[in-house]
Amino acid sequence: MSPMTLAEKILAAHAGLPEVAPGMLIDARVDLVLANDITAPIAIREFEKLGVSRVFDPARIALVPDHFAPNKDIKSAEQCLTMRRFAREQGIVHYYEVGRMGIEHVLLPEQGLVAPGDLVVGADSHTCTYGALGAFATGMGSTDIAVAMATGRVWLKVPETVRIVFTGSLQPWVGGKDLILYTIGQIGVDGARYQAVEFCGPAIDALSMDGRFTMANMAIEAGAKAGLFSPDDKAMAYVAPRVSRPYAACTPDPGARYVRTLEWDVSALEPQVAFPHLPSNVRAVSEAGGVRIDQAVIGSCTNGRWEDLELAARVLRGRRVHSDVRCIIIPGTQEIYRRLAREGLLETFVEAGAAVSTPTCGPCLGGYMGVLAAGERCISTTNRNFVGRMGHPQSEVYLANPAVAAASAVLGRIGSPAELGL
Repeated sequence: MSPMTLAEKILAAHAGLPEVAPGMLIDARVDLVLANDITAPIAIREFEKLGVSRVFDPARIALVPDHFAPNKDIKSAEQCLTMRRFAREQGIVHYYEVGRMGIEHVLLPEQGLVAPGDLVVGADSHTCTYGALGAFATGMGSTDIAVAMATGRVWLKVPETVRIVFTGSLQPWVGGKDLILYTIGQIGVDGARYQAVEFCGPAIDALSMDGRFTMANMAIEAGAKAGLFSPDDKAMAYVAPRVSRPYAACTPDPGARYVRTLEWDVSALEPQVAFPHLPSNVRAVSEAGGVRIDQAVIGSCTNGRWEDLELAARVLRGRRVHSDVRCIIIPGTQEIYRRLAREGLLETFVEAGAAVSTPTCGPCLGGYMGVLAAGERCISTTNRNFVGRMGHPQSEVYLANPAVAAASAVLGRIGSPAELGL
């Protein structure tokens, strides 16, 4: 039997095959199917067309109202109502209502719904986030998700795998967001198109789980089908108190064949900033040129976890948001929100002059809670900065890590924590 990559081993196990190879078309069972308030209504309509009365397993489907929830208008209320009714009719175990929900890709790992070795499909492109746990997780269209909800199976092509090795030790204020922005800057937004990416190396071994979630989340911004980390002691420590069901973790085989291997020493890497209008338009923060900003957004499925907000609080503590800047903080889940309150970070943010929201995707997709007007600029910890992504087509979005976004909110321009003496 040929040695396999991490992606190939997971897909082979779920297809019931001894081995798979890139290019093979497989029919595979899934461990979890995901949809949200934008994509679920479409999937539900397609599900109803199939003539199937019940979902394959109400305990292996997750429905999360997070994009336009709490409802911003009548249309979004109707979207959420469609999903809510379906969840009730089908007895969906993992439906998360407002007040108990979170941003889906932060919430599901937190709730223990994803384990190493899983195959997860979601009607959202950033489903690849769960690769941080050593799962093969990928986004699909709502029609594919409808079939998965009905059958518990998906049809897909086995991707090639790119191996990216990060060596060296990271500088202060540099983390997973900077590693993935640097990666996208190096290979481009289509540099890993329909390929799996395995992230590894000493810098990855030292990276926190929150940093790994951030990197896996943005694998799609390089065109990847999935971004994966081999599950190590950190991943197992994260999973242990959360996942109660059996699972089968996988690791890549020695001698596995990769379509290419890239290796970068990141010891001298600075915090990175992606300029409009592509995540690949990256430069070091020292080369950002002091771009004036109107808004800073700290949150999202990319950087709305505890470590992200704690970094932002370290920068904002004892400082004030610039008088010309709106700073919006969005924790990824209710549990993170509660921890902010328990440990005094909510007070830090409010005292600094920031607004703190209930969990929502909101401004990331130009939904609400921070839509930009023509000519406005925002530095954001989100994952995309396409034309019109956060509002008016003539607005601009700059992507950065939470510490840089917080420092920029204080400075009134794009800048680093080092400029504040940190």
